[in-house]
Amino acid sequence: MDSKYVAVGDFETRLRAAGHSIGIVVAAFVVGTALALAGVVVIGQFIPVYSAEEQLLPTAYIASSALQFVGFLLVGVGYLYVRADWGLVTARLPSLRDIGIALGGTVVLFVTNVALGSIAQSLGFESAENSVVTMGQSNPEIFIAMIPVTLLLVSPGEELLFRGIVQGLFRRAYGPLPAVLIASALFGIVHFVALTGDGKLVYVAVAAALGLILGTIYELTDNLVVPILTHGLWNAYLFTGQWVLATYDIEAAMILLFFR
Repeated sequence: MDSKYVAVGDFETRLRAAGHSIGIVVAAFVVGTALALAGVVVIGQFIPVYSAEEQLLPTAYIASSALQFVGFLLVGVGYLYVRADWGLVTARLPSLRDIGIALGGTVVLFVTNVALGSIAQSLGFESAENSVVTMGQSNPEIFIAMIPVTLLLVSPGEELLFRGIVQGLFRRAYGPLPAVLIASALFGIVHFVALTGDGKLVYVAVAAALGLILGTIYELTDNLVVPILTHGLWNAYLFTGQWVLATYDIEAAMILLFFR
């Protein structure tokens, strides 16, 4: 039975939600990867981009990361333009209330992250590391450089894709509650490709849980800028903590972090 939280649309709407969501996520990764690789090739004409161990050097890594999420934004905006469906995404300048929710949401992300990390550790599970953490541990300047990248590109790109478009499509097909659940699950799953080490499923599960919070914030505010701010502040906080840990080897910084 349809309700305020669940409202099943017709078959065509449900099929479109699934097909378009999968297609746009795949397209975002393909375009993003192509831009990142092209960027490395161009940069390589002027400066070295690979170390002796065949790993990207910091400048090339940061540039490729930024270009990947330029790809996300291009695909997201391109989808809305081609479909002439700007109403799928709602965004406006944030009010003071919106800013307060973004700050509060960042705190909720922190509490949830610590709680889930503690539960996983108590059960004997380890979490995988995001590749940016692996790179940054030996090149801490990456963490600082990634703060503006995440605020300007990563968070807007991911939120436009997963909250704005994917969640928007599934909201039309099934209502807000299933939309948040499905978009968050997909958000967690796609992080798998950026992980190294054991415990990838733990990381994916935590990322999906954090996605639930971001998706809920979007539904409550009806303003994509709010989860973008929340996501950006959260990532900036993580990068700052990782920089402190890598630079000063302060063990206390460990309590701030779970994605190591």
